[in-house]
Amino acid sequence: MRTRKNDELREIKFTKDFTKHALGSILVEFGDTKVITTASVEEGRPKWMTQDDPRGWVTAEYSLLPSAPNTRCQRERTKISGRTQEIQRLIGRSLRACVDLTKMPDLTITIDADVIQADGGTRTASICGGFLALKDAINKLTAQGKITENPIIEPIAAISAGIVDGEIKLDLNYEEDSSAQVDANIVLTKSGKIIEFQTTAEGEPFRQEQMNEIFNVAKKGINEIIEKYEKI
Repeated sequence: MRTRKNDELREIKFTKDFTKHALGSILVEFGDTKVITTASVEEGRPKWMTQDDPRGWVTAEYSLLPSAPNTRCQRERTKISGRTQEIQRLIGRSLRACVDLTKMPDLTITIDADVIQADGGTRTASICGGFLALKDAINKLTAQGKITENPIIEPIAAISAGIVDGEIKLDLNYEEDSSAQVDANIVLTKSGKIIEFQTTAEGEPFRQEQMNEIFNVAKKGINEIIEKYEKI
């Protein structure tokens, strides 16, 4: 098997209209990580919003199929773990950052990200697939006349990166992530604006120059992902 270069993405694939009933659905594959992302639409706004709030809302839910990781995980039926809550919030705020919510009043769009196979980068894959499902749903809502103006400001994408065996590496799989000295998740807009740049040392601290290099290699990867969007 060919060795992947440090600044090279895993093989990425987006399959549109993967499910039948959701208004938008994408199967997203980053290497051996596979996530089904869907967009469901409800009329109305969250209960915590005031009646004079002109915005609609975009939110997200994330789950890991029990057989998705290499050892079975428990279903989160009644209590959501802290990790799941963190990922859901990341997906939700990333997607809200790319839309003008005032242009979709009285609508709530929920992005569901269900991981069916996990090999690293499930949250970043969920954001990419979630954006495409959201975009597809908005296109259909516009065609139906429920939205009069496209609320998407610009595309977003996400990718992981880090330092593995002393080298900067892009799009970490599970094995690479497990042994990384530094782990990062980056979410950017197409124009390069930062939504999330979460970088953590797993052992010894790292230098600012390394942080800049991680950001630059992630930006290169994100640009390549957004180019793939335009070919779907």
